[in-house]
Amino acid sequence: MKYCDLTLATPAENLACDEALLQLAEEDGAAGEVLRVWEPMQYFVVVGYANRVATEVNLPFCQTNAIPVLRRCTGGGTVLQGPGCLNYSLVLRIAESSPLQSIPATNAFILKRHQAALSELLQAPVQMQGHTDLAIGGLKVSGNSQRRKRQFLLFHGTFLLHLDISLVEKALRMPSKEPEYRLNRSHTDFLENIRLPSSRVKQALVKYWGVTELLTRIPIEQISDLAREKYGREDWNLKF
Repeated sequence: MKYCDLTLATPAENLACDEALLQLAEEDGAAGEVLRVWEPMQYFVVVGYANRVATEVNLPFCQTNAIPVLRRCTGGGTVLQGPGCLNYSLVLRIAESSPLQSIPATNAFILKRHQAALSELLQAPVQMQGHTDLAIGGLKVSGNSQRRKRQFLLFHGTFLLHLDISLVEKALRMPSKEPEYRLNRSHTDFLENIRLPSSRVKQALVKYWGVTELLTRIPIEQISDLAREKYGREDWNLKF
């Protein structure tokens, strides 16, 4: 597996990078599997592929406070990205003998690995909750989603390290769908920061995924095209 610690300049480019890495792997299997990590430098909202912006986002607040709203290519719920979030992206091969043959199996395989990594870091129990969450004491510390192609899949998510959770309360509405363990709690009462340096979490991910080399082939042209033609366009971001 190849490692890429790459934060690009804009929210659109960072979302585009994940899709471009998946496309590269699908088109050229020799590109191989990738673990990318990145840390946003500004606040922005990301809605899941099928989310309705008006339902999930406090759009007037975001517009007044210059918080962009973007749509990702994977499912799942709506999140606030910003300083204090550590994002990771895995591009993994769907081999016949791998434990990645279905959405539920993929969720379980990846989340168990991250559960073990966080438990070792924190010296505390970490729970798998809902379909794609990690939680500590019933409080969500990581959310995740995936997109599948024929040969490869993209599985990406966020670890909450030092995010301003009070801003989540202002930027997002209560979700239209929630996991049972949420119990209708507000964002403030449901989310928790794990308060670790990002460097330590990155090291744990590298260890648990057995990274062997650095990624040197970055699809810059594809990232720029996707950022301009898709993730930077209102007809994509606000289409629902």
